[in-house]
Amino acid sequence: MSVISRNKGFTLLEILIAVALLGILSAALYGSYFGVIRARDRASEGMESRRELGATLDLIRREVSSALFNRMDKRLRFVVEDRDNFGAQSSSLELTTLSPPAVQNRSESGILVVKYQLYEKNKKRMLTRQERDLVSEEMNVPSYPQMDQLSSFLVECYDGSKWVKSWDTAINGALPKGVRITVQLEEEGKPLQFTVLSIPKVSGI
Repeated sequence: MSVISRNKGFTLLEILIAVALLGILSAALYGSYFGVIRARDRASEGMESRRELGATLDLIRREVSSALFNRMDKRLRFVVEDRDNFGAQSSSLELTTLSPPAVQNRSESGILVVKYQLYEKNKKRMLTRQERDLVSEEMNVPSYPQMDQLSSFLVECYDGSKWVKSWDTAINGALPKGVRITVQLEEEGKPLQFTVLSIPKVSGI
């Protein structure tokens, strides 16, 4: 009878060991679960950033390809300014370009004045885009964020013999023969650089 009575339950030590093992297992599963969630979120953010980057570079490429310039019309221009700031490449780009067809019927010239520049706020750099119709009388047009978390934005122009960081059609008298746009960003602490090349195909109207 004494042996049977001793085997009817668990001792306090066994219960404490079981609880400790359960706690360790739960902590491991908890950490693994949230580690997977964080990895998924980082991957999702990276994919969204890549999509945003691809769309931005493609938009600039198409606008540069459709850039307009005519010596007889001072409103048509292509200007690149080198604004390096403490080693960070921060070009500004202003150009007149053909606009895509409007979704709604409205009065427009079909030509846009577009400006890109790097803007820094709270130690974070973002690329902003400003757009207005060529014949619009409104000059104070707001700039909108096009892409954030950038390290640098560099625009280089090819003059036929070398790449330069500045260009002004009022001085050069023509559009560059080629334009190279380079964007650098950081992903998981590592710098990533992307470059797109565009060739202006329209000289004037």
